[in-house]
Amino acid sequence: MSSLHPKWKEQQPLKAVLEGDREAIGAAGEHGLLAIMATTHAGMSIDIFDANVDTGLKSAVQPRFKRPYTELAYQPMLELLAYLRINGFNTFIVSGGVEFMRRFAERLYSIPPEQVVGSSGVVTFKIGANGEASLVREPKVEFIDDGPGKPVGIDRFIGLRPIFAFGNSDGDQQMRKYTASGDGPHFMGLVHHTDSAREYAYDRTFHIGNLIKHSTKRWPKAEPSST
Repeated sequence: MSSLHPKWKEQQPLKAVLEGDREAIGAAGEHGLLAIMATTHAGMSIDIFDANVDTGLKSAVQPRFKRPYTELAYQPMLELLAYLRINGFNTFIVSGGVEFMRRFAERLYSIPPEQVVGSSGVVTFKIGANGEASLVREPKVEFIDDGPGKPVGIDRFIGLRPIFAFGNSDGDQQMRKYTASGDGPHFMGLVHHTDSAREYAYDRTFHIGNLIKHSTKRWPKAEPSST
């Protein structure tokens, strides 16, 4: 779309995207990502957006692993989700762009669209010239699902406090604290990615998410169990 919008070459964070500047994109954070989405998706109906996502997922290849993104789901998470569902839990995703994730969450994670919570832009209802009703995306951010926004989104869209909550960055801190403050049993998991050969290794310096407040030094090392 950049050929139709030459001004994007001078507007951050769109400029960083066009130049492939991963550090600048990472520095923009969740707010920058939402700004990119709001600008590029403005005036687009949700039906066209969904079709674009489906087309992109069929052709996009992850540059490091040379595989489609839809084949690179985190295996331990898939196993945990399946285990929880077998034991009667409802499972939800509370993460980034909700409209994007809903197009593949059920296929990859067996989580239906109505159980995906995430950052979103403003959508308005419109009637076209032929009388057809549609939802059109506006260049505005409605909700940011990161940090303190996560427990707010959980209450707003799910209406229940989590029993289990898992995260892998500082953006999950408030969600975990919200889970810990509930009555009854609860468990908060923190995934520390350390396998740079098969996956990724990051904590404090990763350009997308990091573990600064949740330094692993603060967590006691678990003793081996015989059970």
